[in-house]
Amino acid sequence: MPLALAFGITSGLGAAAGLVTAIVAGVVAAVFGGSNVQVSGPTGAMTVVLVPIVAAYGANGVLVVGIMAGLLLLVMAFAGLGRYIRFVPLPVIEGFTLGIAVIIALQQVPAALGQEGGGEQVVLSAIDDLWAWLSAPQWPPLLLTMGTVVVILGAARLRVRPAVPVALIAVVGATVLVQVADIPVAAIGTLPSAIPAPQLPDFRWSDLRVLAAPALAVAALAALESLLSATVADAMSVSGRHDPDRELFGQGLANIASPLFGGIPATAAIARTAVNVRTGAVSRLAALVHALVLVLVVVALGTVVALIPLAVLAGVLIATAARMVEVSSLRVLLRASRSDAIVLIVTFVATVALDLATAVILGIVVAGATALRQVARSTSLTEMPLSDAADSHTASERALLDEHIVAYRLDGPLFFGGAHSALMELAEITDTRVVILRMSHMSTLDATGAAVLSDTIRGLEARGTTVLVSGLPQRFLPQLEATGIIDDLRTNNHLFDSTPAAIAHARRHVRRDNHHHGQRAVGDLP
Repeated sequence: MPLALAFGITSGLGAAAGLVTAIVAGVVAAVFGGSNVQVSGPTGAMTVVLVPIVAAYGANGVLVVGIMAGLLLLVMAFAGLGRYIRFVPLPVIEGFTLGIAVIIALQQVPAALGQEGGGEQVVLSAIDDLWAWLSAPQWPPLLLTMGTVVVILGAARLRVRPAVPVALIAVVGATVLVQVADIPVAAIGTLPSAIPAPQLPDFRWSDLRVLAAPALAVAALAALESLLSATVADAMSVSGRHDPDRELFGQGLANIASPLFGGIPATAAIARTAVNVRTGAVSRLAALVHALVLVLVVVALGTVVALIPLAVLAGVLIATAARMVEVSSLRVLLRASRSDAIVLIVTFVATVALDLATAVILGIVVAGATALRQVARSTSLTEMPLSDAADSHTASERALLDEHIVAYRLDGPLFFGGAHSALMELAEITDTRVVILRMSHMSTLDATGAAVLSDTIRGLEARGTTVLVSGLPQRFLPQLEATGIIDDLRTNNHLFDSTPAAIAHARRHVRRDNHHHGQRAVGDLP
């Protein structure tokens, strides 16, 4: 309940919107989602996305964005996109989570300092609120916020059982203290006594074009956070694995339903799901009970909830933000490799400075670029000895032949990321009559790799060096046939199934060349 209230207020639509979201989205996602133990509702990441939407378009804009995002999630579900969540790198997820935690904490600065502030630029807004507070300090809100944070984080430090609702206890205690001591602080205010009736959006087609980008960001965030939460739940629970596409379907319906009843777009909540599992949940009934209890709160305790100080809810969210950060995981990633550290830092900075969708996309792009760089570096061109047990020539004659023949083994992928650097050594050969390319260990070949390989072979042939290719996997023939190099190799009898056959051909080639004293070009021999 404290999180639902706080996230509703942070979104800009009020505490009631948070409660409605936890109830409506919680029920719909529990019934139709793909996880047995998932708990859905308003989350910090979603409120971060919604703040600028609320500021620019109001409640009706959130309603339109929610429905559009829900429809997009349904399309993702039917397209089977749920399984692709595993391709999001861990540094992106950790940087994203760290950035969200910082934004959530900064968003609470106005309430914690008793200021009216708030705005889209949370960093600048927090600085302005701090300067305003320094000119006229108000201590009661700050002390309430700090006290709430200390209680919640202290309980976590002391490993209080998850079944104990520490945040709720802190909120109740602080509210009672404020009322008894008559401390002048801002409170939540009036709440509705029932769930609002559904309301259809009032929109124009021009609004849809403007709100398409925010809707895509909301849908992407809902998919990402919900599937990550379900993955975490699978690791903690023994109640079965989640169905990712069904989870997207459930979240799609939840994001359509919640705004219709006055709520905000929702996702599965990792923190609440974790508490749900730790306290023994094994079925969807737990999430349904969670929503029904919140209904009772709205119906029977609305006047009491209205007395909760905003500064206390700010403390709840600051403590939640602090608990979102896994220091040990961050330390491991920052020390693991320079590329992982760069991806994490870029995603974190983009999350705080830009927006969440851009941050995730940018993080994935940077992670993909660093991964391609590492894969490209794994490609190697290694000179190999010419071992041929069937060769009956003397050692001196064999050594003379080997002076004019060199064999290279190409290992790993040959693609756009490293084809040029991998074949650079080969292209610089000048004093060798025959080059044997052993291709059986090549794992990948794209159009760029095929083009560079073909150009390298033709360049060597043009300088009088014959190139023999052995062990080329059949699956790479189409790429090389498109360049025309395969036809050239076959015409000259320079394509071999095995390396020993290529070596034997190369030695016959060199012996014949020596016999004719160079009168015949190496490339003219069969």
